[in-house]
Amino acid sequence: MWLCLLKRRYPNSYNYQTGVISPDVAEQAEQAMQNIAAALAEAGAQIKDVVRVRYILPDRRDFQETWPVLQKYFGDVRPAATMVQAGLMEEAMKIEIEVTAKKASPNQ
Repeated sequence: MWLCLLKRRYPNSYNYQTGVISPDVAEQAEQAMQNIAAALAEAGAQIKDVVRVRYILPDRRDFQETWPVLQKYFGDVRPAATMVQAGLMEEAMKIEIEVTAKKASPNQ
């Protein structure tokens, strides 16, 4: 079964409980991954089910700062990955992360 994750009320680098976004790109990446893990869990999946990830950053030079966070979550998973440099909705946003997950069938 393939899962398509839809965006929630805020882009995924926001803290959904407070509506606040950190000014630090690594902290935004951590928040985004926490939000993604929660969305996956709601769908009955986990980070290990992620098969594709897309990182979108306004400044590609910021990617290096996010790498320790991303390795923490995806180090053993190793999904297909793309990093795109593009403008985001708000200037405060320094990273957006999109994932596609494939949830295993119950009989697998």
